[in-house]
Amino acid sequence: DPDSGDNGVLLYSLVRGQTDEFDINENTGQIFTVSLGGKTGTFNLEVQAADRGTRRLTARATVSVTVDSSSSSNIVMLVLNQKINVVERNSAEVQRVLEDKLGWNVYVVAIYSNEIERKARSSTDETQVKIIAFDEAHQEVPAEDVKRKLREQKGDIEVELEKVFSASVSAAVGEAPGAPASPELVAAIVLGVLLAGTFIAFLAYVLLDLRRKRKYGKQNLVKKVEIMEGIDNPWAVDKNGSLKSLEKTEHMNN
Repeated sequence: DPDSGDNGVLLYSLVRGQTDEFDINENTGQIFTVSLGGKTGTFNLEVQAADRGTRRLTARATVSVTVDSSSSSNIVMLVLNQKINVVERNSAEVQRVLEDKLGWNVYVVAIYSNEIERKARSSTDETQVKIIAFDEAHQEVPAEDVKRKLREQKGDIEVELEKVFSASVSAAVGEAPGAPASPELVAAIVLGVLLAGTFIAFLAYVLLDLRRKRKYGKQNLVKKVEIMEGIDNPWAVDKNGSLKSLEKTEHMNN
């Protein structure tokens, strides 16, 4: 709004849509989530902008907000025999075709190729499109249901995509990355590693302690032997070769 003063100051508000899940900063128009309750997908919000003039003027627009769920276990990979730069350029049309043939809301999570070099991006005829589908309640559609529907509608999807790419298209269901490990499983793995490390440390301590005891035991045994040789052995001799037992006897006789 190019006006000045109050006529140029805009206030934003949500008119219709998921007002319980979203809110808007009335001064900046920034939209943020409040409480989605685990929901993901695309939400259509109607936003109104109004000035502060005496005769308030308003305008409305529909804003589509997509809540990403890229770590979901319901992501499905669609492999297209098209160059990645071509697929990226027509991603909106690809999404439209999939939504029309699958009957669900479809969100394109990522478009990528195994070849990351710029030259390869325009020469490799294989692109992976990771998608996730949502029902009318904005709940994720199970991956197996999406795969089944993709296989059932494979022919129709390829026909529509041929119109988009102006070329022969092959659309195959690929294997998306496995579901992330649950927190419980991760905790169990970490605990197992810690226990294993503790056991190894304890075993090492026991072995070192045994070796130390054996070492000192041998030293003490040698000392005892030396003492026994110097006192109890009747044939022990001193440095001059004299028999200590005889010296001891003579001393006792005196």
